[in-house]
Amino acid sequence: MKHWLKLLLCVPFLLLSGCGEDEKEVMVRQAIAIESSAECHLCGMIITNFPGPKGQAYSKGIQGNMRFCSTRDMFAFIVDPENQHNIQEAFVHDMAVTPWDHPDDEAYIDAKKAFYVIGHGKKGAMGPTLASFSTQADADAFVSSEGGKVYRFEQVTLDLLISMNNLRTESSLPQTAE
Repeated sequence: MKHWLKLLLCVPFLLLSGCGEDEKEVMVRQAIAIESSAECHLCGMIITNFPGPKGQAYSKGIQGNMRFCSTRDMFAFIVDPENQHNIQEAFVHDMAVTPWDHPDDEAYIDAKKAFYVIGHGKKGAMGPTLASFSTQADADAFVSSEGGKVYRFEQVTLDLLISMNNLRTESSLPQTAE
């Protein structure tokens, strides 16, 4: 009888201990303020020393977030085959509501829902970068004034990022899937 009692007392603890792991996996993470000394996860440059939209990402099994000096560096990390399946959350600046030269940490949006303009004339930390927007209308307005072409998160590939150094005119941009 004592053996059964011990077993019954252990079962709730075993069940509860398993709950904590699931809870950690579904936890929604947020973008955080970037300190003035924060370094880019990819290139090591000081993030706040450069203009243009920045990026942040969370990866499975890593407590803190990874911060990037540009959307281009963030995507270079995310689309790398070693990393692409581990990304849980990603954030970029909404450039329709924050200045290009000093993006505001309050202007982060979900990177997977954003619209990106590639092939425009504005520069980021490493030269050409992806201008990020929360709406198609804002991205289209940016294209009208600065040039480029609109892409969605899932359309950004390593080949597209590599070709950005040579892009400036819409006719030279790779075609997107409609």
